Amino acid sequence: MGKGKGDRVFQRAKGALSASDDEDATDLKSQRIKDIGAAGLEVAHVIHRHGIESEELAFEIEGAVIDAYPGLTNQVGGHASGDYRGRHAVEIIAEYRAEPFEAREPLILISIGKSYDEEDKSIYEAVRGCWVINPERARKHNLVLAHRRGIVVGAFRTTDWLPSTKANFPWHTGDENRWGFVGKPAEQETARLYMGKRVPEAYRAKGAANPVRFIKSPSATGEYPEPYLANLWADTWRSSSRGRAAAAAIQTA
Repeated sequence: MGKGKGDRVFQRAKGALSASDDEDATDLKSQRIKDIGAAGLEVAHVIHRHGIESEELAFEIEGAVIDAYPGLTNQVGGHASGDYRGRHAVEIIAEYRAEPFEAREPLILISIGKSYDEEDKSIYEAVRGCWVINPERARKHNLVLAHRRGIVVGAFRTTDWLPSTKANFPWHTGDENRWGFVGKPAEQETARLYMGKRVPEAYRAKGAANPVRFIKSPSATGEYPEPYLANLWADTWRSSSRGRAAAAAIQTA
């Protein structure tokens, strides 16, 4: 299943069927096409929509059709399929009734829908890797939130990001040009700020294929930060001129 222009709908089958018998299929899609030919059958081409006016709309249709046909050979889901894919109305209602969280510090937001639902992993194993991500940028964000279908289901403090080698991630069988993290559950005070809450719409871009998003901390709001950063902020305040003046006033009172 996919979108395309011109005669692209026919090119995939032509390429797979014209490959020599000595060549291995490069992926499940090519293998499926070759199996159809080996059985003496022809690949059927179905065009669900044509004359689509924009690429954005094409992505939306592609994602909906991928969700509607279980057992497809697509290696990735449709754009935004993790958050907006087809599901029971009760689940969607529950999601939008949940209170959206407010980011209190820079964090990484990762959708684990496919890896958690289809690969029988724990939330930690599903969220920690492996992703197309800049490791240097990721190391500047030590809080990772795992969300499934728009609801935060895990909060973790990272200790490091590692390349997706077999030694680091034995279960990973895909591209090694990815990264994953090692870490531990976030402290309870932080977890309570996010767990069970809805991902704000501002952080859920429709049409986004990458399940990873970097979230910046909001501008200063006067609210005291979570305990993980409290000591740092307190030390900064005490060393400032306003902090020293406040301390002197307290001592002379």
